[in-house]
Amino acid sequence: MSGHHHHHGHGHDHAHGHAHGHGHSHAPANFDRAFAIGITINILYVLGEAAAGLWTGSVALLADAGHNLSDVLGLAVAWGGATLARTPPTKRFTYGLKGSTILAALANALLLMIALGAIVLEAAQRFDAPPPLAGLTVSMVAGLGIAVNAVTAWLFAGGRHGDVNIRGAYLHMLGDAAVSAGVVAAGVVIWWTGIGWIDPLVSIVIAALIFWQTWGLLRETVEMSLAAVPRGIDYDRVQAALLALDGVTAVHDLHIWPMSTTEPVLTAHLVMPAGPPGDAFLDRVHGVLKDRFGIGHATLQVESGDAMRHHHVC
Repeated sequence: MSGHHHHHGHGHDHAHGHAHGHGHSHAPANFDRAFAIGITINILYVLGEAAAGLWTGSVALLADAGHNLSDVLGLAVAWGGATLARTPPTKRFTYGLKGSTILAALANALLLMIALGAIVLEAAQRFDAPPPLAGLTVSMVAGLGIAVNAVTAWLFAGGRHGDVNIRGAYLHMLGDAAVSAGVVAAGVVIWWTGIGWIDPLVSIVIAALIFWQTWGLLRETVEMSLAAVPRGIDYDRVQAALLALDGVTAVHDLHIWPMSTTEPVLTAHLVMPAGPPGDAFLDRVHGVLKDRFGIGHATLQVESGDAMRHHHVC
C-alpha cells in the first residue's frame, strides 16, 4: 500500500513519503477533546432520553437510552486505551502501555457485538407483541439521537483510517446514528400506517448492517492481538527494500507486528558478508523503513553470514 513509487534507498522525499498507508500525519495528535465532548453530549442525551421514556411510558425509548449508554462505555474504553498508550516506558513495560489501544479496540468490537445481540433479541420480542408506540414523540427524541451520534462520529472521522482504536469509536457512533435514524423512520411510518412490526424489522436490518462493519473491526483487532503484520504494510515489499540495501545479501527472521494501533515494530537479521557497516548505514535503513512503510521502531541484527547457520526458515 505504501511507497511503491520511489524504490531508491534514501527515502528522504518527505513531500510524498508519508501520505499513504498510514494516516497519522493529518489526524490531530490526540483525540482527548473529541472524547470529552462525545462522552458529555452522550451522557446528557441518555439522561434526557431515559426521562422522556419514563414520562411517555415508551419501552422503545428506554431501550434506546440503555443502548446509548453502551456508547458512553465504548467511548470511555477507547479513551482509556489512548490515554494509557501515552504512559512512558518502565523497566517492566518497556514499550510503555501502547498495546492498550489494541485491547481497547478489541473490547470495543466485542461491546458492539454484545449490543447488536441485545438489539436483535429485543426486536424479536417486539415482533410477537409490537408495543403501542407514541410514534411522533419517539421519533422526535430519537431524531435528537441522530444528531448526537452523528456529531460524535464526526469528531473522530479524522483518525478512522490511521488508528483502529479511533475507528472503533467512530463505527460505534456511526452505527448508533443509523439505529436512531431507523427508529425515527419506523416511528413516522407506524404513525402513518399503524403497522407495528415495521419497528422491529428496521432494527434487525440495521443490526445486520452494523454487524457487517463490526466483523471487520473484530477480525483486525484479533489479528493485532496475535501480532500479525499490520494491514497497511506489505511484508514482501519490506523484505525487498531491506534486500536492496548495499551490502545486504540475505534477510531472515523478519518480524513486523503492531506495538499499538498506530505504531508498527520490526526486527530483522541482515546478512552482510563485507563486515559490520557503520551507524550511517543503520540510520539510512531506519530512514527507509520510516519514510516508505511508516515503521518507526526497528531493531536490526547484522551478521557476517560466514557460518550460514539459519536455525529458522524465515
